[in-house]
Amino acid sequence: MDGQASQQERAWPFWPIVPLYPYGQRATLRREVLADQVWTFEQVQGILYVVVPIRMTVIRLAAGGLLVYAPIAPTRECIALMRELEAAHGPVKYILLPTVSGLEHKVFIGPFARYFPTAQVWVAPNQWSFPLNLPLSWLGLPANRTQVLPIDSGQTPFGDEFDYQMLGPINLGLGPFGEVALFHRRSRTLLLTDTIVAVNERPPAIVQLDTYPLRFHARDTVTDVVPDDEATRRKGWQRIVLFALYFRPSALEVIPWGTAFRAARQAPDRSRQAYFGLFPFRWRSGWERSFAALCGGGRPFVAPILQTLILNRAPQQVIGWADRVQQWQFESIIPCHFEAPIKANPHQFRQAFSFLEKHPALGPEIAQLPEPDFALLRSLEARLIKQGVTPPAQDKV
Repeated sequence: MDGQASQQERAWPFWPIVPLYPYGQRATLRREVLADQVWTFEQVQGILYVVVPIRMTVIRLAAGGLLVYAPIAPTRECIALMRELEAAHGPVKYILLPTVSGLEHKVFIGPFARYFPTAQVWVAPNQWSFPLNLPLSWLGLPANRTQVLPIDSGQTPFGDEFDYQMLGPINLGLGPFGEVALFHRRSRTLLLTDTIVAVNERPPAIVQLDTYPLRFHARDTVTDVVPDDEATRRKGWQRIVLFALYFRPSALEVIPWGTAFRAARQAPDRSRQAYFGLFPFRWRSGWERSFAALCGGGRPFVAPILQTLILNRAPQQVIGWADRVQQWQFESIIPCHFEAPIKANPHQFRQAFSFLEKHPALGPEIAQLPEPDFALLRSLEARLIKQGVTPPAQDKV
């Protein structure tokens, strides 16, 4: 799809519930991953122009109809693209919410399900909300057709085509982390939410529909005016990736606010879109090496945030889950963020979790991420533990 649509077709009026960029306007791109079998629908979201793809996956069922994994914002454009698939392959029969703690996924499932009133809605167990733990129906899910996924995938009406394994619940203090890995046997595709990602040197097509965030982060100083060309887009994207996955990688220097306000007076663009000229950071030389370590030729890895703050709370549980998922004979992985599909086999998937092991059998597939880039995440972890917000990490297995 070329991504051309009107503002009305891309409008998302419920953006204040989770106020992430691009707020009330969300473009949607549909891609056919496997002919007449698997499609991805992508939008973008982020903070401070750190924008990354958010993705849902649609799979055609053998008997006709569609299964939807991790819905995105049901804009008119998104629903129109879904109606085209329904016209060709039958109605949406099943809608899956595969995450427990991902608010950026949970917020869409209720509104999305209302467009498909005959579809069954299945959610990962141990759902929770903060500050009050509310019933699912109070969170917008249709009460008369929402069910919690059982442990055994054979107990679901789609168990003849899919296997799944549940990760969690992992205790994080305020609430648990959980995710459902879904394997489609016919296409040999593994669907994941957050546990595995991969990145490319070039920005995804959905991110390039609006190049302003790429140009914003490609600047070296507040006075820079950068062209909208491939080199600029690539540079901006690689820095966005470092922001998104580390918060503050080692090559990023945060400028004091007083200095940033004074420098803003020299900005060529002081509009609201440009945050009135504020550009409170500076990139040191060597940031490219940090990105190259993440990219690693496109191999799958676990995001640094999950490595530092989430999955290390239950390493034995995570390794056991990864071992079970490894038994499936998948050829590609479709996560909900960053690059997709990832051409990866079960061994490469399992290698990504070796950071949880004392004596991992390391191979070329494993990500060797620079320890200095973890400094802010390690500091944040220590602070959360000290304040009693989250439990400490457990020993490696």
